[in-house]
Amino acid sequence: MKYCSTRAPALDESGRKHFCEILLEGLAPDGGLYLPEHYPQVDQAQLARWRNVYRQQGYGALAFEVLSLYIDDIPASELRAICDKTYTQAVFGTPQIVPLTQLHDALTPAGQAPLFLEALSNGPTLAFKDMAMQLLGNLFEFELGRRGEQLNILGATSGDTGSAAEYAMRGKKGVRVFMTSPLGRMSPFQQAQMFSLQDDNIHNIAVEGVFDDCQDMVKAVSNDLDFKRQYKIGTVNSINWARLMAQVVYYFAGYFQATTNNSERVSFTVPSGNFGNVCAGHVARMMGLPIAALVVATNENDVLDEFFRSGVYRVRSSADTHETSSPSMDISKASNFERFVFDLLGRDGVRLKALFGDELQQTGRFDLSADPAFGKAATVYGFESGKSTHADRLNTIRTTFERFGVLIDTHTADALKVAGEHRQAGVPMIVLETALPIKFAATIVEALGREPDRPPQFEGIEALPKRVTRMAADPAAIKAYIAQHCR
Repeated sequence: MKYCSTRAPALDESGRKHFCEILLEGLAPDGGLYLPEHYPQVDQAQLARWRNVYRQQGYGALAFEVLSLYIDDIPASELRAICDKTYTQAVFGTPQIVPLTQLHDALTPAGQAPLFLEALSNGPTLAFKDMAMQLLGNLFEFELGRRGEQLNILGATSGDTGSAAEYAMRGKKGVRVFMTSPLGRMSPFQQAQMFSLQDDNIHNIAVEGVFDDCQDMVKAVSNDLDFKRQYKIGTVNSINWARLMAQVVYYFAGYFQATTNNSERVSFTVPSGNFGNVCAGHVARMMGLPIAALVVATNENDVLDEFFRSGVYRVRSSADTHETSSPSMDISKASNFERFVFDLLGRDGVRLKALFGDELQQTGRFDLSADPAFGKAATVYGFESGKSTHADRLNTIRTTFERFGVLIDTHTADALKVAGEHRQAGVPMIVLETALPIKFAATIVEALGREPDRPPQFEGIEALPKRVTRMAADPAAIKAYIAQHCR
């Protein structure tokens, strides 16, 4: 299996690379994102075998089955060991790793298709990002050890990627982490998770701006090829294909738990800001997983909902990016969206470069409403969308707790609200959980008048000493900081 850039001409094979090459690289040299040359197809027999693998051998064995279709430059025995080491009950809390909870009570209409929550937040930092980041840390350590090299990871976080990356990479040999985050835009718990880490290889940078400014800094550094090579810069954001690939696994695991045979279809609703989580669902669907609909749920920063409704992709300025109670989705430039548009437009890299590399940079928007391909987003690829507001979040958190005794976080509330608008008769709906409620305690108190439960290991975390550097939203500043700390 080789990988190509979303901005490469179709007949240009010179830039195509194997998995371990792109693992340490992040963005392609032309500014595009890597995708596999094709999506491996999973037929009915293989899907049935994977169902048995998950039930009998567990999530780690299923992860090996999925990942081995995309990784052919790590020996199978080593890849299996990495998957088994990553996905354990000790790390993720349950044997299923991503267990489903059915939301059902006496008010649920008879015969209505089931509604499930898929738990993705039982890892070390209490957020779904752990599902991929724990694997990424082990993959980095393996490949760097094999090469005898070091890697400086530069990332941007709106809340959960940062802590998941830092907890996965702390203490890893040959790895430093430089994590940017928007100053004052994360919850106090999220800030404390990151800024309280005192490990020498972890560097937190609070950027004067919004998440998109942080992400722009990361891309600017990644596009400076000389600097990137000199300082061996890699990424852990979902622009890194390995992150997205790891997330594909839990779509299969959720499907196997929600169904009894492979003739059944399910839908997924996914809270989305940067489009990485739901893009993994797109990949799973392209592989052959029987997904009826992929429902994108946004908050007030509704760039993605606007596109799926109108065909217009219009990024917002920092000033027009709303600060909301589901802050991990306060994003107006969805990096992974480029991967989907690449597929939508027939994998035309020249056109993608014109759209994302030229038009979007110059005008802040592009319009596919008149393109016949736009209709395929729904009819061929199964995408639907909706948005949720602060009032919706409060109501959904309150109603879900009162009816089902289940406490959800703000992002999951956005998804659950939108999921209710996209139910199909006879098709189970799986809502992907984002984080444990303690990460957004203020909104839980506003909705319910009580603090959410706090895992014992995080008692008093907000009071711990913090180590963080404040910085202007300037690529030159982050380059200077990296150079200073890599001497």
